Amino acid sequence: MSESGGSPSQARGTEGGGPIAPEDQARADLYALLARLWYAPPDAALLATIAAGGEIAAEGEQIALAEAWRDLRAAASTTDPKAAAAEYDELFVGTGKARVTVYTTHYLVETGAERELVALRGDLTQLGLARTVRSQEPEDHLAALCEVMRHLVVDGSTDVALHQQQKFFTRYIAPAYNQLVEQVFICSVGGFYERAARLTKAFFDIESAAFGML
Repeated sequence: MSESGGSPSQARGTEGGGPIAPEDQARADLYALLARLWYAPPDAALLATIAAGGEIAAEGEQIALAEAWRDLRAAASTTDPKAAAAEYDELFVGTGKARVTVYTTHYLVETGAERELVALRGDLTQLGLARTVRSQEPEDHLAALCEVMRHLVVDGSTDVALHQQQKFFTRYIAPAYNQLVEQVFICSVGGFYERAARLTKAFFDIESAAFGML
């Protein structure tokens, strides 16, 4: 489940570069894949990579994730890149207003989108991260947040690093992702991005539960 073909990377900074546990590498790889899928439609190479991916061990909390990954692999094996691009444009780009917004602060009604975006930019600065020159998207794009999480996971698994991951995920992803993927479920019945959204939800549910235990 590795990333293929471009990235929305705004995580321009220094990563730890040290040894990483297999389970954390798997998390980082999945964050990278989700970043790629939410940033732009999959090309033929990425679809082939997903279709050829291995199984996820299905036990306990991993069952929903394993099933969602299996469904995405199956969809990738039969999806034409042009059809995926058309679906992506219809859902997330559109003419005028997109059917589904991938900017997470849109879903933070209680605290307010503008306030959260300012806070996000401040936290990214403290982390030493910034948008790359080629990235034109605001920092609250779901793909960008996934890329930041990938960076944080790769950066280390010490208690301090884990709490940094928890803090970022809990503030900027956890309050928004259920509403975001629910909109995709409504608008993409049976489409490739319904499968991508189900994988996203299954993975984020696991992350939420794990961070809740810290």
